[in-house]
Amino acid sequence: MIAVAISGGVDSAFAAWKLSRTEEVFLLHARFVPEDTDLERPQRIAEFLGLPLRVVDLREAFRKKVIDYFREAYARGLTPNPCVICNRELKFGLLLQKALELGADRLATGHYARVVYDPGLKRYLLYKGRDPRKDQSYFLHQLSQEALARVLFPLGELLKEEVIREAVRLGLFNLTAPESQEVCFIRGDYRDLFRGLSFPPGEIVTVEGRVVGRHRGLYAYTVGQRRGLGLRLGRPYYVVRLEAKTNRVIVGEKKDLLRRACLLGNVNFIYPLDPEKPFRAEVRIRYRHREAPAEIRPLGDGRYQVIWDRPQKAVTPGQFAVFYRGDLVLGGGEILPEEDDAAGEIPAV
Repeated sequence: MIAVAISGGVDSAFAAWKLSRTEEVFLLHARFVPEDTDLERPQRIAEFLGLPLRVVDLREAFRKKVIDYFREAYARGLTPNPCVICNRELKFGLLLQKALELGADRLATGHYARVVYDPGLKRYLLYKGRDPRKDQSYFLHQLSQEALARVLFPLGELLKEEVIREAVRLGLFNLTAPESQEVCFIRGDYRDLFRGLSFPPGEIVTVEGRVVGRHRGLYAYTVGQRRGLGLRLGRPYYVVRLEAKTNRVIVGEKKDLLRRACLLGNVNFIYPLDPEKPFRAEVRIRYRHREAPAEIRPLGDGRYQVIWDRPQKAVTPGQFAVFYRGDLVLGGGEILPEEDDAAGEIPAV
């Protein structure tokens, strides 16, 4: 028995149709966001496919695990990636557990990625989806072996255009929602989540140490940001880093956004590597970033150092660096703030 997690979008709906042709399937809709009270689309999809629908309410867990994480990260001067955390903690954590409790053996979703069991390694491996424009492996790199053993990605070998074409042919497309937004719980500006909370203003300082303005709270800024700084310095300035300890926004020119290296914590390996030996990989530092070759060195305390062959732009603490070899996902971890570099382990550009 397979539970297919459906959101109301075309990808999960088509994944359900595809599996139902050969497998015993039921649909599983999780209420995640506080505003999610509309079951009309999941119900229409279930009726169209002739499949049973189960609904689970995970809104409180989502608030604690994802929304609170999002707010707390910004308060610490980080730029969080809630999709990575949601996949690890909710979709392939608590929702997977609910699916098993309801009698399923596996949980399928509409993600564009591939999971393959390697009998030689005795491990489940994660690969990019076939469609390079829709590949979502970046968001899945924190999954455990226990989760990967239970998940199915029926769209992993398909292109998005193939999914849409088939969904239109079946009459399924018009029942589904438009393409979902990247951060599902945000309507409008993410800063609206912080209204009513206290974030002290502070100084905006250049990389040379010159005070050039005031900021309204670290939550309102992210590395690489140019607009909204309120600076008139004769040339473009960008947010280079956020210093939580001093409550300062550090700005500089475009060249100051380049970083040769970064530190990682919370590293998860999907492919088995010797944790005490350096290795090479292509490293992606955000979803739309093109991977760049680097050496990854273990520091012996659960942290890793990434050193790129060429400096990368806007390496952002709170985001995740994911290691690839071709289409294979080796693993990845959270980018740590430069303030954590007490031992001077991040080399200069």
